[in-house]
Amino acid sequence: MKLNTLIIGSGGREHAICRSIVKSPLSKNVFVLPGNPGTDKIANNINIPIDRFEDILKTIQEKEIDILVCGPEAPLADGLMDFLSERCPQDSIILIGPNQIAAQLESSKAFAKLFMQRQQIPTAAYGIFKSENIYEAFDFIDQLNIPIVLKADGLAAGKGVLICKDKAEARQELREMISGKFGDASRTVVIEEFLDGIEFSLFVLTDGSDFVLLPEAKDYKRIGEGDTGLNTGGMGSVSPVSFFDETLKEKVLESIVKPTILGL
Repeated sequence: MKLNTLIIGSGGREHAICRSIVKSPLSKNVFVLPGNPGTDKIANNINIPIDRFEDILKTIQEKEIDILVCGPEAPLADGLMDFLSERCPQDSIILIGPNQIAAQLESSKAFAKLFMQRQQIPTAAYGIFKSENIYEAFDFIDQLNIPIVLKADGLAAGKGVLICKDKAEARQELREMISGKFGDASRTVVIEEFLDGIEFSLFVLTDGSDFVLLPEAKDYKRIGEGDTGLNTGGMGSVSPVSFFDETLKEKVLESIVKPTILGL
Protein backbone atom coordinates (compact mmCIF):
# COMPACT_ATOMS: atom_id res chain seq x y z
CA MET A 1 0.00 0.00 0.00
CA LYS A 2 1.39 3.39 -1.02
CA LEU A 3 0.76 6.45 1.12
CA ASN A 4 0.17 10.16 0.54
CA THR A 5 2.29 12.47 2.70
CA LEU A 6 1.87 16.13 3.65
CA ILE A 7 4.92 17.94 5.04
CA ILE A 8 4.36 21.24 6.86
CA GLY A 9 7.16 23.82 6.52
CA SER A 10 9.43 25.60 4.07
CA GLY A 11 12.99 25.21 5.36
CA GLY A 12 15.98 22.99 4.72
CA ARG A 13 14.74 20.53 7.34
CA GLU A 14 11.48 20.02 5.45
CA HIS A 15 13.37 19.75 2.15
CA ALA A 16 15.55 16.96 3.61
CA ILE A 17 12.49 15.13 4.98
CA CYS A 18 10.78 15.51 1.61
CA ARG A 19 13.76 14.08 -0.30
CA SER A 20 13.84 10.98 1.89
CA ILE A 21 10.09 10.34 1.78
CA VAL A 22 9.98 10.77 -2.00
CA LYS A 23 12.56 7.98 -2.33
CA SER A 24 10.52 5.54 -0.23
CA PRO A 25 8.88 2.63 -2.12
CA LEU A 26 5.89 3.18 0.18
CA SER A 27 5.42 6.76 -1.03
CA LYS A 28 2.63 7.70 -3.45
CA ASN A 29 2.25 11.49 -3.55
CA VAL A 30 4.23 13.98 -1.45
CA PHE A 31 2.93 17.50 -0.77
CA VAL A 32 4.78 20.32 1.03
CA LEU A 33 2.93 23.25 2.58
CA PRO A 34 4.06 25.86 1.69
CA GLY A 35 7.39 24.36 0.60
CA ASN A 36 10.27 26.10 -1.16
CA PRO A 37 11.78 26.10 -4.68
CA GLY A 38 13.77 22.97 -3.82
CA THR A 39 10.77 20.94 -2.67
CA ASP A 40 8.81 22.14 -5.70
CA LYS A 41 11.25 20.25 -7.96
CA ILE A 42 10.74 16.89 -6.27
CA ALA A 43 7.24 17.10 -4.77
CA ASN A 44 4.07 19.22 -4.91
CA ASN A 45 4.08 22.57 -3.14
CA ILE A 46 0.82 23.93 -1.73
CA ASN A 47 0.86 27.70 -1.24
CA ILE A 48 -0.95 27.94 2.11
CA PRO A 49 0.49 29.59 5.27
CA ILE A 50 1.31 27.15 8.08
CA ASP A 51 -0.91 29.00 10.57
CA ARG A 52 -4.15 28.39 8.62
CA PHE A 53 -5.26 25.22 10.35
CA GLU A 54 -8.66 25.00 8.63
CA ASP A 55 -6.99 25.12 5.22
CA ILE A 56 -4.50 22.44 6.29
CA LEU A 57 -7.41 20.23 7.34
CA LYS A 58 -9.13 20.85 4.00
CA THR A 59 -5.90 19.90 2.19
CA ILE A 60 -5.70 16.66 4.16
CA GLN A 61 -9.23 15.78 3.12
CA GLU A 62 -8.86 16.81 -0.53
CA LYS A 63 -5.49 15.10 -1.08
CA GLU A 64 -6.43 12.01 0.99
CA ILE A 65 -3.35 12.41 3.18
CA ASP A 66 -2.20 9.35 5.12
CA ILE A 67 0.81 10.87 6.94
CA LEU A 68 1.39 14.44 8.11
CA VAL A 69 4.85 15.59 9.20
CA CYS A 70 5.20 19.01 10.86
CA GLY A 71 8.70 20.50 10.86
CA PRO A 72 8.38 24.06 12.25
CA GLU A 73 7.92 24.69 15.97
CA ALA A 74 5.35 27.51 15.71
CA PRO A 75 2.31 25.54 14.45
CA LEU A 76 3.05 22.78 16.97
CA ALA A 77 3.19 25.34 19.77
CA ASP A 78 -0.10 26.77 18.50
CA GLY A 79 -1.76 23.34 18.75
CA LEU A 80 -1.85 22.06 15.15
CA MET A 81 -1.71 18.41 16.20
CA ASP A 82 -4.49 18.86 18.77
CA PHE A 83 -6.62 20.60 16.14
CA LEU A 84 -6.16 17.81 13.60
CA SER A 85 -6.50 14.89 16.00
CA GLU A 86 -9.87 16.27 17.15
CA ARG A 87 -11.17 16.62 13.60
CA CYS A 88 -9.68 13.69 11.68
CA PRO A 89 -11.36 10.28 12.08
CA GLN A 90 -9.43 8.03 14.47
CA ASP A 91 -6.68 6.01 12.76
CA SER A 92 -7.32 7.83 9.46
CA ILE A 93 -3.98 9.68 9.49
CA ILE A 94 -0.57 9.36 11.12
CA LEU A 95 0.36 12.68 12.76
CA ILE A 96 4.12 13.12 13.27
CA GLY A 97 4.69 15.94 15.75
CA PRO A 98 3.93 16.60 19.43
CA ASN A 99 0.69 17.96 20.84
CA GLN A 100 0.55 21.50 22.23
CA ILE A 101 1.52 20.56 25.79
CA ALA A 102 4.53 18.50 24.72
CA ALA A 103 5.56 21.16 22.18
CA GLN A 104 6.28 23.50 25.10
CA LEU A 105 9.60 21.69 25.52
CA GLU A 106 10.63 23.74 22.49
CA SER A 107 8.30 26.73 22.69
CA SER A 108 8.94 27.59 26.37
CA LYS A 109 12.40 27.57 27.94
CA ALA A 110 10.80 27.92 31.38
CA PHE A 111 8.55 24.90 30.79
CA ALA A 112 11.55 22.89 29.59
CA LYS A 113 13.67 23.76 32.63
CA LEU A 114 10.88 22.89 35.07
CA PHE A 115 10.25 19.66 33.16
CA MET A 116 13.92 18.67 33.35
CA GLN A 117 14.04 19.45 37.05
CA ARG A 118 10.92 17.35 37.67
CA GLN A 119 12.27 14.43 35.60
CA GLN A 120 15.77 14.74 37.14
CA ILE A 121 17.35 15.38 33.75
CA PRO A 122 20.74 17.13 34.08
CA THR A 123 20.55 20.83 33.26
CA ALA A 124 22.35 24.08 34.08
CA ALA A 125 21.43 26.04 37.22
CA TYR A 126 18.74 28.56 36.33
CA GLY A 127 16.16 31.10 37.42
CA ILE A 128 12.92 32.22 35.73
CA PHE A 129 12.10 35.93 35.86
CA LYS A 130 9.58 38.53 34.65
CA SER A 131 9.39 42.31 34.97
CA GLU A 132 7.74 42.09 38.40
CA ASN A 133 10.76 40.30 39.92
CA ILE A 134 13.56 41.93 37.97
CA TYR A 135 15.46 42.85 41.14
CA GLU A 136 15.46 39.20 42.18
CA ALA A 137 16.90 38.53 38.73
CA PHE A 138 19.69 41.05 39.39
CA ASP A 139 20.49 39.25 42.65
CA PHE A 140 20.57 35.92 40.79
CA ILE A 141 22.95 37.39 38.20
CA ASP A 142 25.26 38.48 41.02
CA GLN A 143 25.42 34.87 42.26
CA LEU A 144 26.51 33.44 38.90
CA ASN A 145 29.96 33.22 37.38
CA ILE A 146 30.51 34.90 34.03
CA PRO A 147 29.67 34.51 31.22
CA ILE A 148 25.93 34.47 31.93
CA VAL A 149 23.26 33.06 29.61
CA LEU A 150 19.94 34.83 29.02
CA LYS A 151 17.18 32.98 27.14
CA ALA A 152 13.87 34.34 25.92
CA ASP A 153 11.22 31.97 27.20
CA GLY A 154 9.30 31.78 23.92
CA LEU A 155 10.16 31.14 20.27
CA ALA A 156 12.46 33.78 18.80
CA ALA A 157 13.57 32.19 15.51
CA GLY A 158 16.82 30.93 17.02
CA LYS A 159 17.89 34.42 18.11
CA GLY A 160 16.57 34.57 21.69
CA VAL A 161 19.73 33.41 23.47
CA LEU A 162 22.37 35.90 24.66
CA ILE A 163 25.72 35.05 26.25
CA CYS A 164 26.83 38.03 28.33
CA LYS A 165 30.51 38.51 29.11
CA ASP A 166 29.98 40.53 32.30
CA LYS A 167 27.24 41.17 34.86
CA ALA A 168 26.58 44.76 33.82
CA GLU A 169 25.86 43.58 30.28
CA ALA A 170 23.60 40.82 31.64
CA ARG A 171 21.55 43.33 33.65
CA GLN A 172 21.16 45.68 30.69
CA GLU A 173 20.22 42.89 28.27
CA LEU A 174 17.74 41.54 30.81
CA ARG A 175 16.04 44.94 31.03
CA GLU A 176 15.78 45.10 27.23
CA MET A 177 14.51 41.53 26.89
CA ILE A 178 11.81 41.91 29.52
CA SER A 179 10.82 45.20 27.85
CA GLY A 180 10.20 43.34 24.58
CA LYS A 181 13.51 43.05 22.74
CA PHE A 182 12.25 39.75 21.28
CA GLY A 183 8.57 40.65 21.48
CA ASP A 184 6.34 38.57 23.72
CA ALA A 185 8.90 35.75 23.55
CA SER A 186 11.13 37.54 26.08
CA ARG A 187 8.52 38.86 28.51
CA THR A 188 9.72 35.92 30.59
CA VAL A 189 13.48 35.26 30.69
CA VAL A 190 15.42 32.21 31.83
CA ILE A 191 18.82 33.09 33.30
CA GLU A 192 21.29 30.19 33.27
CA GLU A 193 24.80 29.40 34.32
CA PHE A 194 27.13 29.04 31.34
CA LEU A 195 28.15 25.49 30.47
CA ASP A 196 31.35 25.17 28.47
CA GLY A 197 31.68 22.18 26.18
CA ILE A 198 30.91 20.66 22.80
CA GLU A 199 27.29 20.58 21.75
CA PHE A 200 25.56 17.88 19.73
CA SER A 201 21.94 17.00 19.03
CA LEU A 202 20.22 13.65 19.30
CA PHE A 203 16.99 13.04 17.38
CA VAL A 204 14.33 10.59 18.48
CA LEU A 205 11.05 9.39 17.00
CA THR A 206 8.60 8.18 19.63
CA ASP A 207 4.99 7.07 19.85
CA GLY A 208 4.95 7.94 23.55
CA SER A 209 6.42 4.67 24.80
CA ASP A 210 8.75 3.09 22.24
CA PHE A 211 11.37 5.12 20.41
CA VAL A 212 13.80 4.99 17.51
CA LEU A 213 17.09 6.91 17.35
CA LEU A 214 17.82 8.93 14.22
CA PRO A 215 21.37 9.98 13.25
CA GLU A 216 22.95 12.52 15.61
CA ALA A 217 24.31 15.87 14.43
CA LYS A 218 26.46 18.80 15.56
CA ASP A 219 25.34 22.24 14.45
CA TYR A 220 27.06 25.61 14.49
CA LYS A 221 25.03 28.54 15.84
CA ARG A 222 27.38 31.51 16.25
CA ILE A 223 27.25 33.86 13.27
CA GLY A 224 31.00 34.66 13.19
CA GLU A 225 34.07 32.59 12.36
CA GLY A 226 35.51 30.57 15.25
CA ASP A 227 32.22 30.45 17.19
CA THR A 228 31.99 34.22 17.70
CA GLY A 229 29.05 36.63 17.57
CA LEU A 230 25.37 36.16 18.23
CA ASN A 231 23.48 32.88 18.07
CA THR A 232 21.45 32.09 14.95
CA GLY A 233 19.01 29.35 14.08
CA GLY A 234 21.98 27.35 12.76
CA MET A 235 24.85 28.06 10.39
CA GLY A 236 25.30 24.50 9.13
CA SER A 237 25.81 21.08 10.67
CA VAL A 238 27.72 17.82 10.39
CA SER A 239 26.61 14.21 10.89
CA PRO A 240 27.61 11.70 12.15
CA VAL A 241 29.31 13.15 15.23
CA SER A 242 32.81 11.69 15.64
CA PHE A 243 32.87 11.62 19.46
CA PHE A 244 29.38 10.14 19.88
CA ASP A 245 30.42 6.61 20.85
CA GLU A 246 28.46 3.77 22.48
CA THR A 247 29.37 4.89 26.00
CA LEU A 248 28.10 8.43 25.45
CA LYS A 249 25.05 7.10 23.59
CA GLU A 250 24.05 4.90 26.53
CA LYS A 251 24.56 7.78 28.98
CA VAL A 252 22.32 10.10 26.96
CA LEU A 253 19.63 7.45 26.55
CA GLU A 254 19.46 6.72 30.26
CA SER A 255 19.80 10.27 31.63
CA ILE A 256 17.88 12.27 28.98
CA VAL A 257 15.90 10.34 26.36
CA LYS A 258 14.11 7.81 28.54
CA PRO A 259 13.20 10.29 31.34
CA THR A 260 11.91 12.73 28.70
CA ILE A 261 9.60 10.18 27.07
CA LEU A 262 8.42 9.01 30.50
CA GLY A 263 7.71 12.61 31.52
CA LEU A 264 5.74 13.35 28.36
